[in-house]
Amino acid sequence: MPSNALRLPPLSLYIHIPWCVQKCPYCDFNSHALKGEVPHREYVDHLLADLSADLPLTSGRGVSTIFIGGGTPSLLSADAMQALLDGVRARIPVAADAEITMEANPGTVEADRFSGYQQAGVNRISIGVQSFSAEKLTRLGRIHGPEEARRAARLATGLGLRSFNLDLMHGLPDQSLEEALDDLRQAIALNPPHLSWYQLTIEPNTLFSSRPPVLPDDDALWDIFQQGHALLSAAGYQQYETSAYAKPGYQCQHNLNYWRFGDYLGIGCGAHGKLTFSDGRILRTIKTKHPRGFMRGDYMARQYDVCAEERPFEFFMNRFRLLEAAPRADFCHYTGLAESVIRPQLDEALAKGYLIETPEHWQITEKGKLFLNSLLELFLADE
Repeated sequence: MPSNALRLPPLSLYIHIPWCVQKCPYCDFNSHALKGEVPHREYVDHLLADLSADLPLTSGRGVSTIFIGGGTPSLLSADAMQALLDGVRARIPVAADAEITMEANPGTVEADRFSGYQQAGVNRISIGVQSFSAEKLTRLGRIHGPEEARRAARLATGLGLRSFNLDLMHGLPDQSLEEALDDLRQAIALNPPHLSWYQLTIEPNTLFSSRPPVLPDDDALWDIFQQGHALLSAAGYQQYETSAYAKPGYQCQHNLNYWRFGDYLGIGCGAHGKLTFSDGRILRTIKTKHPRGFMRGDYMARQYDVCAEERPFEFFMNRFRLLEAAPRADFCHYTGLAESVIRPQLDEALAKGYLIETPEHWQITEKGKLFLNSLLELFLADE
């Protein structure tokens, strides 16, 4: 067990809404195609009961960011969202300037509902666009079209939210370099403060894994990434995380807290949490995955302590996704371990050119970004 008392990092709250209109063939998230109407208020009541049960784990801290993900959170009515966020604020202190993000699909974004979400306290919306090509959207099983995506972005702009994000994918089935760059150009034209630009990967237990489409090869993907990165940089977006770009000052604070090894409560079906205690424990929680079980009131599926041997990998797996320099002191503060524990691995990473070390920081290099998996493998606990 690490001997050092741990510094308590900032605390975030993640809320999972498990329903979608239909399941996308690439999606391995805990989402369920909707049969009938969303049980709005009933599910909100369960979410708040789940939060109440977790409060003893928070060490009295308030939350600085909230992220409502899914599924499709925008299937929740504005009234239900109001009840949810009012209930959260009644149970745990929420910072006055808290970033409160909600994921939304372009097809489910209705103007009246949107301003209702804003009134409930949502100040950042993440819109799942994925592509501006009608043909690619159909291949991805998306139920919105390119025009709906543009309308949703214009709507978000008009609301004067604190920020909004467009989610975009590349490396799509049969996608050419030009098609990938065209998607980016159309996204940039809508001027979102934040752009998430993911590579499509085929995950096990998805429709795509049973019938795999033809995806661009590694050389084509590299061209897409390099030229896309240049396009985004020229448009004033800074890459700050493996697949996230933002205008200066618009990084997603909730995700930054994850990558900096911060703490988060996870409530709702299948939500994960991580909680630090000043006595040196780090606890991970996983909630009941299926809505049926969750809505019987069986919230906690399992919880376990992160042992000392696993902490270096967990810390760096998060930290090295960020392109910012990592303060060396954070390793000790947030894992309770001395830096000497990982000195041999650090020396190897430095020798291989994956990292640069200063008295205060570690900085991942261009080579380190390219060989991120090899870098992280150095910190895996010996089996």
